Amino acid sequence: MMLRLDLQFFAGEKTEKATPKKRQDSRKKGQVLKSQDVTSAILLLAVFLFLFFAAGFMRDRFFVFFHQAFTEYIPISNLDEDQAMLIYGDVLIQMAFLLLPVMLIAVVAGVAGNLFQFGLLLTAEPLKMDLKKIDPIKGLKRIFSIRAIIELMKSVLKISFIGTTTTLILMSNIDKVLGLAFKSPWDILTTVGQLAALMGITAAFVLLFISILDFMYQKYDYEKNLRMSKQDIKDEYKNSEGDPLIKSKIKQRQREMSMRRMMQEVPNADVVITNPTHYAIALKYKDGDMDAPIVVAKGVDFVAQKIKLIATENNIVMVENRPLARALYDDVEIGGRIPEEFFKAIAEILAYVYRIQRKI
Repeated sequence: MMLRLDLQFFAGEKTEKATPKKRQDSRKKGQVLKSQDVTSAILLLAVFLFLFFAAGFMRDRFFVFFHQAFTEYIPISNLDEDQAMLIYGDVLIQMAFLLLPVMLIAVVAGVAGNLFQFGLLLTAEPLKMDLKKIDPIKGLKRIFSIRAIIELMKSVLKISFIGTTTTLILMSNIDKVLGLAFKSPWDILTTVGQLAALMGITAAFVLLFISILDFMYQKYDYEKNLRMSKQDIKDEYKNSEGDPLIKSKIKQRQREMSMRRMMQEVPNADVVITNPTHYAIALKYKDGDMDAPIVVAKGVDFVAQKIKLIATENNIVMVENRPLARALYDDVEIGGRIPEEFFKAIAEILAYVYRIQRKI
């Protein structure tokens, strides 16, 4: 009894790698290998690189906006509704020139980060209502789980690394930072922009490094959650391929039906060639309708004995020819025509059968 319980325990333990079907089903449910830090790092890096190289373009657009505001909008004394709408539309257009490229880069980087990890996937499964997600007990378990501790460690690690790198950048440029009080607004804006871009790009690379470690952990956790027990694999096989017991019964029923049809053709045969004890091949030939004799039934041992019994009951002539019986059994399927190399031997046998039938 204890041994049976131990076997059941080990059979239910999830120690096997997931099958392709299990992976496909999980993917359909939206359960894929994904690290949010990878997407965030790629997005942050793309945005700051764009800001670094497109700083001149954005500066020119800022100047156009402020020049238009101070030269066209502020001097207006009597502002009516139509003029206000025109100003509002111009402001939206100028802001679009500034913000839309950044937003477009962010969208493209976010999509690319997800495609890089799990490819294209469209599913509505994660959007479906699931009461288990709002279960307070499971919620507490998630809060105090190992995964929550790892996420906390990741957050502390990100804050520490990014804070350290940005502090080092500021310390290495401390002379520029302290000298901002004595510079013109243009120089202050230029210096601050350069330092901000440098800190952003450096922080993005640090986050990218951390995201690689997170991706490795997510892959381990993903594979662990997908593991299957031996019983799960057996159940999946039964569901996909069918129960082996049922399949064997179906095959047995098919063999029985095929055997029954074959035995029904034996009374229509012209001759049965035997081994004499192990093989029996029933041949049929109609002159004018067939270009060659065909095998209507064949079998060995018990089936051969049954063919000979039916042949005897229906007065079918049986001829013993050991090599021919063995060769026909190996080379010709049921319903198949006799190959040409056997024509001479079969013709002699059929001539012998026809002579016997005329005498009868």
